[in-house]
Amino acid sequence: MNVIEGIVLTSDARIAIAISRFNHFVNNSLLDGAIDILKRIGQVKDKDITVVWVPGAYELPLAAKVLADSKKYDAIIALGTIIRGDTSHFEFVADQCSSGLSTVATRASLPVAFGVLTTENIEQAIERAGIKVGNKGAEAALTALEMINILKAIKE
Repeated sequence: MNVIEGIVLTSDARIAIAISRFNHFVNNSLLDGAIDILKRIGQVKDKDITVVWVPGAYELPLAAKVLADSKKYDAIIALGTIIRGDTSHFEFVADQCSSGLSTVATRASLPVAFGVLTTENIEQAIERAGIKVGNKGAEAALTALEMINILKAIKE
C-alpha cells in the first residue's frame, strides 16, 4: 500500500501571501499567524516570503492568479476578512472570493490556501484571528506547507 501524507517542514519553499487591506485590523493578525508558522514550523526563509496587499477580498483571486502565473511560488496563501452586513453584498464577495481562489488552484495545479474569514460579526472575526478559536492565517499556512509536500510526493 502506498500512502501519501504531507509534512510541513518545507525550508526551500517560496510562498506568496495575498492579503486584503479591508478589515486590516483583523487581517494583520492573520498575517502574523501565517508568517509565524511559515518561519517557525515550515522553516521558510524571509527572502522566500512575498506579501501582496490588495484592496479587498474580492481582489484576492486576481492577485492569486497573477502570482500563480508568475511561476515564482510553490504556494499562495490568501488572507482576508468578510463580515456580514445588512445587505447581500457579503454573499457576493464571499462566493466570488472562494470560487475564484479555488479556480486558481485547480487551473495552476498550485496550492492556494484559503485563509479568508467569513463571519457574522466583528467579534467572530477577532476570535478567529487568534483571540479564542485559533488563528486561521496560521492554519492556512500549515495547509499550504503540507500541500506543497503532498503535490511533490504525488509527482515523484
